[in-house]
Amino acid sequence: MQTSIFAPANLNEMLDTILITLLIVAICVLLLGVKVFFVKGGKFPNMHVSGNKALRDKGIGCVQSQDREARRKRSFSLEEVEKSLHN
Repeated sequence: MQTSIFAPANLNEMLDTILITLLIVAICVLLLGVKVFFVKGGKFPNMHVSGNKALRDKGIGCVQSQDREARRKRSFSLEEVEKSLHN
């Protein structure tokens, strides 16, 4: 009988692999969340562009926020733009 290279040799090996994988994932989640889990009032850091003070000081912002601002500032109608182009 020929076995596939993808088939586990037996069920115990497969369960061992799953348990080891779950243990590694649990350790990673615990280490990534040390500040959240063990510090009172702890939270994940804000990784958004607008949450970075150095970027804000340089005037760099989120593209979506900049686009929203640009659309809000646009007060010209299409007719006004065409008139200014023809004059």
